[in-house]
Amino acid sequence: MQSGKKAIAEKIVYSAFDLIKEKGEDPVKIFETAVANVGPKTEVHARRVGGASYQVPSEVRGDRRLALALRWIIAFAKKRSNKEYKTFSDKLAAELIDASHNQGEAIKKRDTMHRMAEANRAFAHFKW
Repeated sequence: MQSGKKAIAEKIVYSAFDLIKEKGEDPVKIFETAVANVGPKTEVHARRVGGASYQVPSEVRGDRRLALALRWIIAFAKKRSNKEYKTFSDKLAAELIDASHNQGEAIKKRDTMHRMAEANRAFAHFKW
């Protein structure tokens, strides 16, 4: 939703759901699996300890996981090519389908975040 245009945002989401339904899949199930797949389990936070900054991995709370998943799906749907997809509904439907099948840019973003947290696992003892 941009600038409080809720009705327009609803129209875009429902038309994306209609496009998913045309492809013969259940849109609500696709949406739920996409959000569950994209939501990160761990993330890193910068902590200053003794003059040095460390990337400390921590688990992501449920509400933040949902917010990040939705934000990433929307952001990467916006970045999709205009030549391939004409409307934002097309882009959103394609991103949701890809995310539900563990593909797409939003999944790459989640994997990058998990890799970063795994690489900095040695600094987990700085979490307090």
